[in-house]
Amino acid sequence: MIKWMESARLLLKGGLLAAGLCVAASASADPGYYVMKPYSAPGRLTIDTRFWTVRLDGQQATLWPEVGLRYGIDTRWSSELLASFIGDSLDEQKLSSLNWINTYLLTQGQYPFDLALHTQIIRNHGAGNALEWGALLQTEVGLTQLNLNVVFEHDWPSDAGTQLKYQWQAVHRLRPGLRAGLQGFGEVGQWDHWSENPSHRAGFVVQFDDLRNIQAQAAYLRGKIYGARGDMFSAQVELQF
Repeated sequence: MIKWMESARLLLKGGLLAAGLCVAASASADPGYYVMKPYSAPGRLTIDTRFWTVRLDGQQATLWPEVGLRYGIDTRWSSELLASFIGDSLDEQKLSSLNWINTYLLTQGQYPFDLALHTQIIRNHGAGNALEWGALLQTEVGLTQLNLNVVFEHDWPSDAGTQLKYQWQAVHRLRPGLRAGLQGFGEVGQWDHWSENPSHRAGFVVQFDDLRNIQAQAAYLRGKIYGARGDMFSAQVELQF
């Protein structure tokens, strides 16, 4: 209990300090996302590489390569620094945002599901700052793993209010180290006043686990992005030490 309280106190102090250091300005959320998981790899350092694209119907694709460094502080808490880039091609990339991501596991097996707290401080390059927070849920039914994440986002000094977003995923273990299934993302507008034109998208995902300390996944989704029809492709490779 003492260790839990100390970790929670440090997480809160660190989040408040970083938020206080932010310079207020307008910020807008990117539509990418990877389904966030509630667990930490204690004592392990992870290089997190990501790549995703957005192509609205009739328009050129936009590319977002990302790279991060994550550390499992203990069995509950992981912290990551992530840099995100944006451009119309790989040779035209510029910095999009710097992110500090923390995940803290609140349960450890005492319920049929696991629950974690997610916080993310976003420093958008040339466009201000934003704060994300929310709940990450994961459970398993037989060989099927289920995830549901509900996330709030607020940026300053935008008058858009606090936005509500969600993530979900259902993947089935086909064999050891290989899962496949469906995932989806969406933005519904202000948390207390949903938009009349929300964005929802869903598609297929395949995951490869425990390949000599490497985890990888790829997904293709179709639906609404920024309120317009389009498709997305995402890939992620994580290397643990």
